[in-house]
Amino acid sequence: MGARAPRGDVLMAAPPLLQLAGIGLGFGAVPLFDALDLVVAPGDRLALVGRNGSGKSTLMKIMAGLIEPDRGSRVTGPGVRVGYMEQDPDFGAFATLGDFATEGLDPSEHWRAEMAAEGVGLDLGTRADTASGGERRRAALVRLIAAEPELMLLDEPTNHLDVAAIGWLEAHLAQSKAGIVVVSHDRAFLRAVARGVLWIDRGAVRRMQGGFEGFEAWRDTVWEEEDAARHKLDRLIKAEGRWAVEGISARRKRNQGRLRALAALRAERAAQIRRQGAAALALEAGPVSGKRVIEAEGVGVARGGRTILRDVTLRLGRGECIAIVGANGAGKTTLLRVLTGEMAPDRGRITLGAGVEIATFDQARAGIDPEASLQEALTVDPATRVPGRSDQVMVRGAPRHVMGYLRDFLFDESQARAPVRALSGGERARLLLARIMARPANLIVLDEPTNDLDIETLDLLQEVIGDFDGTSLIVSHDRDFIDRVATTTWVIEPDGRVTAYAGGWTDATAQRGAPPVLARMAGGGAAAAPAPAPAAPAAPAAKPARDGLSFSERHRLAALPAEIDRLTAEVARLRAVLAPADLFARDRKAFDTASAALARAEAALAKAEDDWLDLADRAER
Repeated sequence: MGARAPRGDVLMAAPPLLQLAGIGLGFGAVPLFDALDLVVAPGDRLALVGRNGSGKSTLMKIMAGLIEPDRGSRVTGPGVRVGYMEQDPDFGAFATLGDFATEGLDPSEHWRAEMAAEGVGLDLGTRADTASGGERRRAALVRLIAAEPELMLLDEPTNHLDVAAIGWLEAHLAQSKAGIVVVSHDRAFLRAVARGVLWIDRGAVRRMQGGFEGFEAWRDTVWEEEDAARHKLDRLIKAEGRWAVEGISARRKRNQGRLRALAALRAERAAQIRRQGAAALALEAGPVSGKRVIEAEGVGVARGGRTILRDVTLRLGRGECIAIVGANGAGKTTLLRVLTGEMAPDRGRITLGAGVEIATFDQARAGIDPEASLQEALTVDPATRVPGRSDQVMVRGAPRHVMGYLRDFLFDESQARAPVRALSGGERARLLLARIMARPANLIVLDEPTNDLDIETLDLLQEVIGDFDGTSLIVSHDRDFIDRVATTTWVIEPDGRVTAYAGGWTDATAQRGAPPVLARMAGGGAAAAPAPAPAAPAAPAAKPARDGLSFSERHRLAALPAEIDRLTAEVARLRAVLAPADLFARDRKAFDTASAALARAEAALAKAEDDWLDLADRAER
């Protein structure tokens, strides 16, 4: 006889943190959501993804109880507090960001806000009325973390965070016992945080269990199955339609039933909403620039008694894609402005190459008047910044109708005359991309281009940058994006110097031996170096101290350790292939191929080691 379970020992499943049932919401004729069901259970860590405009932020506000749906119900578990990271919180009643972040907390709990503020690099003493948009977003994140709700709703939490702060947030969320739903474009962040995915697609929410790394393959499978089912339905409708024309006989009762079935099939097909296409992103290089696009020699910038850039000596060559990374406040945007001639350095010299034509994407989206319509924003005169009234826009030298060009970037006709302020963050980013991609340029400057873009548009942007014949300068904290596009990564160090590493984020980390952006700049942690005295107006630009190496040689010296490690591993692998004593007799072709590859790898390793010894010796002189 089996053992009897003790009385009262029945395990009950924990109630959901949040349950949405039959949710319907519409803005205009087309519903945004219809009969949407969703459950968030204790321990869930869910990525909420979907195209720009699919309703991610709206769904988050419904989950937070900030928007009342047209129909359906929202139920939270007993005692469950739901915390929502607001995108644009109201700071009117608060003197400082700290007052906002600690509202509702007992004074004995203020340490939680201080801990979170240190993690994300926020000064809680900053006046609320002078805080930047990024500081306000970080204050909203600090407030949510400090409140410790049972369910945390995070809408684009990595926007305006540097890599160190993103790493801190990943670690904090990993230790949190709260349920988590997060909207983000940052693949690396989602891979670290999410254990499941909620995918909004054409008003429905599908759920995938498992980490985010499996999402795109699963999504593509869903689309393939959907396309196959639609094709099958189209064939069935075509066959039944032919019967309706040719096959009706005197047996009216049966035929009427079949005609009603055909009408139902047609209604089903009409109700299917086609997937939104991809934005037609394209970049066309202007006239070819010289091989040297930008050269900086001994550049220094200081503001408010703090050195921002110190002895920066860099060269940007034609065709390169440079990613610039650094802590918040390190001077990334300042470096962009100095390199492109928008801002003069205090010391040193900037030389722009011949025929350089620049197009800029700024993170503040300041180049777009929020009160202008989309049509006016696209036809604005770049010289006078006066909005245009024409229905034509010049796209890389050829006239296009504004509406046709807007459709390329997934805007519909009803939006063309609407104000820019009505757009979501992702839609504003697409509009600015449409602006800069209309202009012929051989140097594109992108300051935080990934903020608010959906994953599909990010994929296209990566392809466009990869295929661009010109040169690219990109500031980003998105590690996955940097890995996909960058040929070289420039890291702004806490002391204001800039170090160049071959490849993207992962390559820079490997060459450095640690993540390259951990130390905070002055105002967020590390002490500032004193600002140098300004040079006399007539004095020539001071040249940086040299170490006996040219820029390319210093770049080579920095890249060699990773190359030596790779070649050492390759030599070890090939020796293992050749280890079996019978390989020559068993597979002569494999033996010859491996032997030749081993000889090449050993020669390359010997040369790399000799180069490293020579360059390191010269650098120390």
